[in-house]
Amino acid sequence: MSISTAVRRVIHALLPQECLLCGADAGDAQLCAACAGELPVLPEARCPVCALPAPGGGPCGQCLKSAPAFDATLALWRYDFPLDKLVQALKYRHHLSIAGFFAEAMLAGPHPAGELMIPLPLSPRRLKERGFNQAVEIARPLARTVGMPLVLDACRRVLDTAPQASLPWKERRKNVRHAFECGIDLDGRSVVVVDDVMTTGATLEEFARTLKRHGAAKVRNWVVARALRD
Repeated sequence: MSISTAVRRVIHALLPQECLLCGADAGDAQLCAACAGELPVLPEARCPVCALPAPGGGPCGQCLKSAPAFDATLALWRYDFPLDKLVQALKYRHHLSIAGFFAEAMLAGPHPAGELMIPLPLSPRRLKERGFNQAVEIARPLARTVGMPLVLDACRRVLDTAPQASLPWKERRKNVRHAFECGIDLDGRSVVVVDDVMTTGATLEEFARTLKRHGAAKVRNWVVARALRD
């Protein structure tokens, strides 16, 4: 055990941490055992492309019929209660430690292959309002741990579109059309795109389309949670 780990454990023993969800004593974890056990898991059998449930775990009918611009999606949880409360606390109440909690949990599972990592960009207005990009905060420890270059300034969101959550599912693809720009030549490289929640996949697909127009050979999404269709 390293000295820093030992010191951290002593501090946590003297000053136990409160669970981010219920406020109970969580020891040196961010969630108590009860709340951690309630985080909604995705079905094991899911489409490797879009991460929606699929019989046998093969590509779903929609991805076979009309393949998205991205090539694969790894998602950890289902976007549902109480996971949604953690995402909202990160994005809207500035609980930045939750980004580290998400990254640690993502790193405990399979990792997508790639040569560089790009967090999904926020619009300048949204970034100014929030003060940070949650995708960047999640991506930093991911990239550091897997040893993948983290690209922060090459891509940007140029359209300040209406929030996707405010729109019907069928309108979301139109809402983000031409929303992104990329300033580098990706020249046959494999890119891992990091974000917090994948809902319809429209935003991630538009970003993947932009990356492929700039030479990316493969685009794989690595997200905290996947929303399931009703």
